Amino acid sequence: MFKHLHMTIAVISIALFTLRFIWLLLGSENLNKKWVKIAPHIIDTLLLLLGVVMAVKLAINPFEQLWLAEKIMGIIAYIFTGYYTLKLARNNMFRVIGYLGALGWFLLVVRIAMTKQTVFF
Repeated sequence: MFKHLHMTIAVISIALFTLRFIWLLLGSENLNKKWVKIAPHIIDTLLLLLGVVMAVKLAINPFEQLWLAEKIMGIIAYIFTGYYTLKLARNNMFRVIGYLGALGWFLLVVRIAMTKQTVFF
């Protein structure tokens, strides 16, 4: 149950990130709505919390299972790349590059989650 909920929330997270990215490119006022500013934090917190619950429940230690450590580092890279895309990028070209980078990190995390095999370690 936790796994499917975790996967569903991950899809919601990336969908909301994509929606916010599109609104940013279009200069939409929707980005200023309160729910748009709050929802990503709630969703990502739930996503992280479910990941921790599953790791504890399955007794998986990221220091022993390098795939989990790499997945955590990929998530951190995704968060920073997403932050760059939505907040720091100065023009649309850099925003698109940041968005594609964030998607790349997200896909890496998905690959690691599915295969339980590292890419960098």
